[in-house]
Amino acid sequence: MPVPPATPPNTALPDANSAAALQADIRRWGRELGFQQVGFTHIDLEQAGQRLQQWLAQGFNGSMQWLGEHGEKRWRPEQLLPGTVSIISVRMDYLSPDTDMIARLKDGDSAYLSRYALGRDYHKLIRKRLATLAKRIEQHSQQPVIQRPFVDSAPVMEKPIAEQAGLGWIGKNTLVLNREAGSWFFLGELYTSLALPADTPATEKQCGNCRACLKICPTNAFPEPYVLDARRCISYLTIENKGPIALEFREAIGNRVFGCDDCQIICPWNRFAKATSEDDFRPRHSLDNIKLLTLFQWTEEEFLRLTAGSPIRRIGYERWQRNLAIGLGNAPSSREIIAALEQALPQSSALVSEHIQWALDQQHKRAGS
Repeated sequence: MPVPPATPPNTALPDANSAAALQADIRRWGRELGFQQVGFTHIDLEQAGQRLQQWLAQGFNGSMQWLGEHGEKRWRPEQLLPGTVSIISVRMDYLSPDTDMIARLKDGDSAYLSRYALGRDYHKLIRKRLATLAKRIEQHSQQPVIQRPFVDSAPVMEKPIAEQAGLGWIGKNTLVLNREAGSWFFLGELYTSLALPADTPATEKQCGNCRACLKICPTNAFPEPYVLDARRCISYLTIENKGPIALEFREAIGNRVFGCDDCQIICPWNRFAKATSEDDFRPRHSLDNIKLLTLFQWTEEEFLRLTAGSPIRRIGYERWQRNLAIGLGNAPSSREIIAALEQALPQSSALVSEHIQWALDQQHKRAGS
């Protein structure tokens, strides 16, 4: 991507009427591109930046050191993309119909994967559509425009931006909640040098007295409402964490082998969630209904082939086996599982072997042997 000029051109729109007209066009173009909602906000994220620094100071980020990098670029967008005046925030639904989340969680032999990861990787899809949106804006703005799309791939505070842009509010589970759509959606941003009117954010958070998400968390990852201790979060433990998973969390993880959706499944606002119409987000390779043992018996070649274009690929085969070993350790006692674990043990890495041995101990205890 070309480096923007040191002194960006003056891209303020000539008058309020033309700004409002372009804004209406952008919303329409966004819907045509498959975004369920398009919002606009200014670039003042100072309060969000202060909250982030407090959160980092408490060590809640665990090994995710990148969250503290890049200085002030996270909450000062004009430092990340010089010339930025406004931010366009979009959301896209991803939940496929009939994925039977609760049934999968209750079936100890089945693997549960976070529903965002069942289909193709969302990063490329949303970024490509944001790039198309940017081109349309450039064609219709009648003046030079500096723009750059982001999809969870740079120091961008996507949730505070979405909240400020009126796409919802950040709930007690730290996810963006929307009255009409719950929380089963991806976010994306388009930084722009166009001065566009900001939307009005929700006047207040609308979680009320509900604490369902805080109570349901299997590992008690919320020290207080609106605060997540990532070090205890199953999504962090199974995806971001590169080392062993602490003993204290293994039984609580259950059959969740890639991420966790419990705090979304229980959220009352998700009664209003809409199923996605995007074919790319639909489950691939029956990952919404597949046995732990089937996945554990994938070879590395099969893992790489079957997770091509999937968010799952990023954790690699070793961590995939680590997670599945925990799932098998929590599964109902089975001679087939014990045999598969024993067969895999000799050729496994030290990381995976530790978790396989734990799983074998759990299986033998359950079998009474």
